[in-house]
Formats: sequence, structure tokens, C-alpha cells
Amino acid sequence: MIKIVKAEYIERKVIRLWFSDQSFGDYDLQGLLDKRTELLIPLQDDNYFKQFYLELGALCWKNGLELSPANIHIKLKQQGKLQFDLKAA
Repeated sequence: MIKIVKAEYIERKVIRLWFSDQSFGDYDLQGLLDKRTELLIPLQDDNYFKQFYLELGALCWKNGLELSPANIHIKLKQQGKLQFDLKAA
């Protein structure tokens, strides 16, 4: 089961994520935020967006939004944005 083990704000709506399988990638959430659902609207504010945290390997915000690490991992892989840390091998 894939988990996010580290997350770091990069710029705008992009967060660099490191996964439990030694992979990492830059996840751009702007496309998701454009949906403007009730849970996503607060993330339009940069200060609120930066208050993400990890809980049980998922990317979360205090309003209850929780993003699945497995789904993020799949999306990054499909977009060709997933990299593997060769130093860890």
C-alpha cells in the first residue's frame, strides 16, 4: 500500500510528494481546485493551501479534505511525473 511519507510546498498549487516506494513527484493541484467544490474552495487561498499535513500517509487539510496517496501516485505516473530515488536503491 502506497503512502506519502513527506510533502513539501513548491510553488502556487504544487506540492512535492515522496512516497513509501522511494518514488517522488510534483503534484499540481490546480486542475482539481478548478472544480471549486465545497471542500476545495478554501484551498484557493494560498495561506490555507500551504497548511496541508500528512495523516496515515494521505495528504490532508483541516477542513476534512483528504487525498488518496494511491490515486495521486497513479496520476503522477500516468503524467510521467513520477521519479524514483536511485540513491535509495
